[in-house]
Amino acid sequence: MKKTYHIITLGLITIFGAAQLNAQCPGNRYHDVLFPAAPDSTMNVVYGSNIRYNNSVQSLLLDVYQPSGDTDSLRALIIWAHGGSFVGGTRDQMANLCRDFSKMGYVTATISYRLYMTDLPFPGPDSNDAGAAVMRAVQDARAAVRFFRKNARTGGNTYKIDTNHIYFGGASAGGFMALHLAYMDEQSEFPNYIDTTGITVGTKTGQKGLFGGIEGLSGSQGYSSKVNAIINLSGALSDTTWMHQGDTPVISTHSVDDATVPYGTEKIYLSGLYPIQVVNGSHTVAIKANKVGIINCFRSYPGNDHVPEGGTPGVYDTSVVLIRDFLEHFTCNTPITCSTITGIKDLNINEESITAYPNPSQNIITLNLKTLLGKNVNITIYDALGRKVKEEAKINTPQYNLSRGNLPNGIYLINIISEGKLFSKKIIFE
Repeated sequence: MKKTYHIITLGLITIFGAAQLNAQCPGNRYHDVLFPAAPDSTMNVVYGSNIRYNNSVQSLLLDVYQPSGDTDSLRALIIWAHGGSFVGGTRDQMANLCRDFSKMGYVTATISYRLYMTDLPFPGPDSNDAGAAVMRAVQDARAAVRFFRKNARTGGNTYKIDTNHIYFGGASAGGFMALHLAYMDEQSEFPNYIDTTGITVGTKTGQKGLFGGIEGLSGSQGYSSKVNAIINLSGALSDTTWMHQGDTPVISTHSVDDATVPYGTEKIYLSGLYPIQVVNGSHTVAIKANKVGIINCFRSYPGNDHVPEGGTPGVYDTSVVLIRDFLEHFTCNTPITCSTITGIKDLNINEESITAYPNPSQNIITLNLKTLLGKNVNITIYDALGRKVKEEAKINTPQYNLSRGNLPNGIYLINIISEGKLFSKKIIFE
């Protein structure tokens, strides 16, 4: 979260020029670059206000980008949140993502939110301080979603938003916000280590600006803050027990050896100095999503770059395509085509050595699991809509015959989980 990143501008027309055969939106909207001119931008829109960590009042601002020359009266919306460890960063960090997705037909917005923590720089923040900063930011994220819903209903729908298709994404701290917005959705899940009274007693610091529970009081109260899907770029979630079947779909990306936000489940350090708490990175989130049947896609990248979309060649392009295809499923009713690709740590196993044959098959597909022999293996199969359709547990054989059973013709994603590591294959029954 400490890294300041700058998104790389993408030659979108070349990458997105090909038509998608399964597209259901007119003219390949939300897939192709239909609006290549610079988007129409509206800057410094006030979407709310609330109390900061130091009891001062902050106006909350966002920038809106709309497709240039677009005449559609109802457009899908993506709201983006920047990174910066909840102590820094600015909304223009997400401007290129806003522009690139706006050129595909989305209305996009990038938000500012309440930053900073008590006890910085000395004696340093703890889980109470850092957790409160996350919760304030998530309250602001919810207010941003509500702002657009309220405007659509009572404000003349200034930005021509289809409120049936609203998405929220972020990088680093913004990824934390997206995950917590989606899965910390019950008041009982509000962390009990965060004091919301605002009153300091002894050594316990009363945290300011946290009234209003999970929804908060940052603006447009009374409107829904639900979103159709979230985008998590190198973020993490405090508690995966908050994730349940049918919860908000998620697409995540993360570097395997991210030195700032853990890829798996590890303790996080603010600025590399202050130990905060154990968090669950994108890899752990993907495993839990698969386990409980949440529609999800996950792409890991090699190396230790934090938010590799900001500097690693080709990563930004790849992530934009993955996000585009994922969101298009919910906006245009197209099949989800992403595959879950994860890096492998600690196990000296080449994912390509785990094979599935014959593939396609009419009845039985044999999985070669020799490289996992001696380890318990669990297998889960998902259909093209992300629904879990088959599950096998505690397999410990060099080969496993996967029977089709009554599954209809189609493409399936098979997840092979062993000792917390996830391997994925795409299979076809015909």
